[in-house]
Formats: sequence, structure tokens, C-alpha cells
Amino acid sequence: MRCPARRLRPAQEPAVPTDTDPGEPTMTEAVIDAGDDDADTRAARETVEQERSEIREFVKGLSADDIKSGNWFTKLCAQAMSSYTAKADWQYFQERYEGVPPDGIVDQRIKMAARYAALEGGLSAGAYTAAVASTIGTLGGASPATVPAAVATLMVDVAFTTRLQLRLAHDIAVLYRVPLDLSDPDDLWKLIRVAFTIKSGEVAREGVAKAVPVVVRPVIKRFYSKGVLNAAKGLPFVGKYLLQRNVIKIGIPLVGVPLAVVLNRYTTLVAGRHAQAVFRNEARVIEVAEGLSSRSRHPRSMLWVAWLVIRANRTIADDEALLMRHLVRLVRERHQIVDERLARLVDVDASEVWRRLDAEPGDLSDLLDVAEQVASVDGDVNAREKAVISDLRVRCRRG
Repeated sequence: MRCPARRLRPAQEPAVPTDTDPGEPTMTEAVIDAGDDDADTRAARETVEQERSEIREFVKGLSADDIKSGNWFTKLCAQAMSSYTAKADWQYFQERYEGVPPDGIVDQRIKMAARYAALEGGLSAGAYTAAVASTIGTLGGASPATVPAAVATLMVDVAFTTRLQLRLAHDIAVLYRVPLDLSDPDDLWKLIRVAFTIKSGEVAREGVAKAVPVVVRPVIKRFYSKGVLNAAKGLPFVGKYLLQRNVIKIGIPLVGVPLAVVLNRYTTLVAGRHAQAVFRNEARVIEVAEGLSSRSRHPRSMLWVAWLVIRANRTIADDEALLMRHLVRLVRERHQIVDERLARLVDVDASEVWRRLDAEPGDLSDLLDVAEQVASVDGDVNAREKAVISDLRVRCRRG
């Protein structure tokens, strides 16, 4: 059996396009790109066909109820990620891209994944008919034998792009060294949200609508205007959503194969760029946390100062919450400190923080650095944060 991570090996990867901006090519250009017959494209097609063979075997095991209920996605997650994550770790990529900064590797992998998705879309689209969309709604039965051939063709396409985008998001997280434990439901859901731009209807709708050519944007906008997931977290629900999203490619007059190629390519680009933005930002926050933790001479007080600055506002920004989580983790791992009082805290009292600082020996300038970096982690420093920093500066000047 071929190792799930085999597709990552550079010997099997086609040359990555050198353009840095995917731009907005027409459908014809996208199809021509997918149909080039040079050596790189032939190699890419071979890889895509190998992947499609694996996916066909997976789809053969699905029942009509699995497809209609969305449970196919639950099964695909297990199939796609179980052995793959053990193989495709950070060391794996470092061996193959030694010395290359993460941004350079991520950019190449996004382009490569988009190209694979486009090629697969072209291969699948020839079998699509308008009847497929209506057939999905009538599915029923627990046996794989009840799945019509046309729907099985659609599921190969959907499962291929779904697995591709899920693994791409995972690779990007690994390359930026963002810790993910996929046995943890929260981390698994985080990966799924990032991989399929599931954060809000606006993120998904605007991201896809800006990426695809003008002629199909009205179709995308009409679909996404119905809402995207809201707060639902069930994996079968995600499966239903992904299947509905891909039905867009079926039965639109005068579009045919080009639409499948374009949507596969550009939804993968959108997914990859979104994953890059999310995980690169988290890597930035982790880098800040690691720097503060390694330089701190007062790790326990560092946590209190950080939380005082964060709570200076009525709301907590996502980056602030992320920074605090990593600071607590690093202080626990590097300094063996777990502050139970802080963990139980509801409202932080500045006077209590000042009393703690008054009891600290030595130079407190490292805590001033903590306050300034925490305040700026989510952007500009506001008036309330500046006030806390100003008070802290006075405390740090003690004689």
C-alpha cells in the first residue's frame, strides 16, 4: 500500500509555477493550463490519478446514507489524516526543503495543490450532468450498491478536493510550527475551520467570490448568501455543506468543464491562502510568546502583567487570547510554574498586580517589555492599554 504521505515527495512533485500572483485568468486560460502536455503536467496528472484511485476505493465503501447525511466527511477525516499526520511532520519537510523559510515552502505547496485540484476537476467534470444534483436529494439506503454511478463520480471529486485542502491546511500548520493535536476535538475542528474557510459566512463568501472569474460570481454569491454553518460543529454537517458547495459545479448552462476546473483551482487557492494567513499569524504570536518567556526574569508576574494589559479593554482580541494561552503554556513548560490563583481569576485588580510587583526583587524592565508587546500583538495600542503601561512604567522606576 502506498504511504499516504508519498505524494509530498519532491521526486513526485511537478515543477511549481513561478508566478507569485494567481491573478484572475479566464476559464479558457484555466482549462488550457490544466490541459498542457509538458512533462511537469504529465507528472502532475499521474499523481492526481494515483490520488483519485485511492479516493475511488474510499467512495466505493460509502453508502447512500453516508453521502446524504454528510457522514462521509467523518469517515474521510479518519482516512485522510490518521497515518498522514504521523508522516508529514516538521522534520519531514525540513529534510526535503532544508534551509528554506516556511513562507517559501507554503507558497509552493499552495500553488501545487491548486494545480492538482484543477486537473482533477477537469477529469471529473466530463461525467457531470444536471441530473446529479437532483439525484443527491433522493439518495437513501445503507448499502454502497444503492449509490448511483453519477453520484459516485461527484463524490470522487468532492472527496479528492476535500482531502487535498485538509492536508494542505495541516501541512501549512506544520511548516509554521503551529502545534495541532488532531486527537483533540478542538484542534481537529480548528483545522477543519481553517481548511474550508469556515469562520463566518462573510469569510467564505467573499473569499471565494473574489477568487473566481466574474462570470460565475453571481452564482457563488447566491449560494453563500444562504449562510455558512453558523455555529454548527458536527462533522456530518460539514459534510453536507461541502457537498452542497460542490453542487455549484453541476448543471450550469454554457459553463461545463471550465467551471469545475476553475472552482477546484480557486477554492483550493482560497483555502490555502486562508490557512497561510491564520497559521502564519499564530506562528507570529507564538514567536512573541517564546521571546517573552525566554527573556523573563519574573515569569509568574509576567502572566499577571500580560493579563492586566489584555483586560484593560472590555473585549479580548483573538490574538490576545492566543498569546495568553501560549504564555501560560510556556511558563508551565519552561519554568514549571502553574498559577492557580490566576487560573481561577474572574476580574483582575490592578492593585493586586502592583502588590505582586512590589514584592518582586531586582530590575522589572522585562515586565515593561511584556506589557508593550502584549498591547501591540493585535495592532495599535489603545488609550486604556497605554494607561496601564504608563502606570507600570512608574512601578519599574522604583529606587
